[in-house]
Amino acid sequence: MAYEPVIGLEVHAELLTRSKMFCGCEVVDSIEAEPNRYVCPVCAGLPGVLPVVNKRAVEYAIMAALALHCEVQPFSQFARKSYFYPDLPKGYQISQYEHPLSTDGWLDIEVGKETKRIGITNAHLEEDTGKLYHVNGHSLVDLNRAGVPLLEIVSEPDLRTVEDVEAYARTIRSILVYLGVNHGDMSKGVLRFEANISIRPVGETKLGTRTEIKNLNSIRALVRGVAYEIDRQIALVESGGRVQQQTMGFDEATGETYTQRIKERADDYRYFPEPDLPPLMVSREWVAAIAAALPELPEAKRDRLMTAFGLSKYDASVLVGDKAVADYYEAVVSAGGDPKQAANWITGDLFRLMNAAGIEIGTARVTPESLTELMGLVDEGTINTGTARGVFEEMFETGQPAREIVEAKGLAQISDADALGKLVDQILTENPGQVAQYLGGKEGLFAWFVGQVMRATRGQANAQMVTTLLTERLNARRRT
Repeated sequence: MAYEPVIGLEVHAELLTRSKMFCGCEVVDSIEAEPNRYVCPVCAGLPGVLPVVNKRAVEYAIMAALALHCEVQPFSQFARKSYFYPDLPKGYQISQYEHPLSTDGWLDIEVGKETKRIGITNAHLEEDTGKLYHVNGHSLVDLNRAGVPLLEIVSEPDLRTVEDVEAYARTIRSILVYLGVNHGDMSKGVLRFEANISIRPVGETKLGTRTEIKNLNSIRALVRGVAYEIDRQIALVESGGRVQQQTMGFDEATGETYTQRIKERADDYRYFPEPDLPPLMVSREWVAAIAAALPELPEAKRDRLMTAFGLSKYDASVLVGDKAVADYYEAVVSAGGDPKQAANWITGDLFRLMNAAGIEIGTARVTPESLTELMGLVDEGTINTGTARGVFEEMFETGQPAREIVEAKGLAQISDADALGKLVDQILTENPGQVAQYLGGKEGLFAWFVGQVMRATRGQANAQMVTTLLTERLNARRRT
């Protein structure tokens, strides 16, 4: 029997505010900061304290909701959610349940050549938990992250493949980064995914029993975890077993999911309205003002690059997938670089070197201005494309400007017609057999002659000039 996966994602995004969700504690990098340095009576859960809502966090959440085509609700309410772990010491999490900030959104994703629309149930505000460290049989708690504003985006179970899941996750991440509400560094836990997965026979409409994989902190882990869980459920059902509703973890080392606990129901969290916070009232005027100030989002930027610079949809989509890459590209074009050549250099040579070095574009030593200079050297005929690639690799390693490398190593292109003409004559004279074969109809040897000239000049000959000179010499021999 063929089975169809049914997948929904929960995205947990920390919001880039200066202070926490319900207190004035500074939001810091919880990995690098001294443990429990940024904690106050409110986020430590001491008796008698009162939370106060962070207005900027609400604004950021509304920005994200609008970008995800959600309806921002004029009335929303915070709720207490029972929580039994020491990384939230007050014993509950302040979240939203019955009355979330925004509902009924959607997001289009590109999977191959197909566009799929994924429904979004809601996007609501809550506070993040602290972080537990398990060391030598002991559990240590760091509350620096406890109380950081968190936006939870809950999708409908509209995803059907691992490819859908990856495209959705990357699109969400890109939108949040473009908005400036999250920096997207998943290695620091500021963006985390939870996947709800079930299977059903193809053609069935009823949902199967689902499992939830918690705290997937990279897109790679998300993809691997979902793929494994789909296969596990199919194998279990085909062997006569039944899927049990439960919370799963994912082991990065083995690539396998494992049971953490039997899944709670919503009733187990014992939600009730937060008595220390009034309802959140959002005016239409406030929403309209936020909507008017939204920045350009990835889809709009992609369409603009296609229209303004004649890029293909594929190239434009690759460039806008990461805001830092899109900014770099536009900086190259603003510095005078040819738009199509810039796209080719960035998505080709630069991406190749970045992937090999394991770095992001923000730490690459080749500045937009340096890349523009390199392209200019090619356009003016100082170096050819082959030499430019070697120069680019040295620029990437050292950060040295292109012109300095070319001058220091004597890499300028040879465009002296007399000198190249003599070299072409020499190569034709030294290879009479190949000349005879070419004149006899084996025209594929033309590229061989070009290669001989380029090798003799260490790749510095002006290829266009070499082609012209060879054509003239060989045609002259054919006439005689």
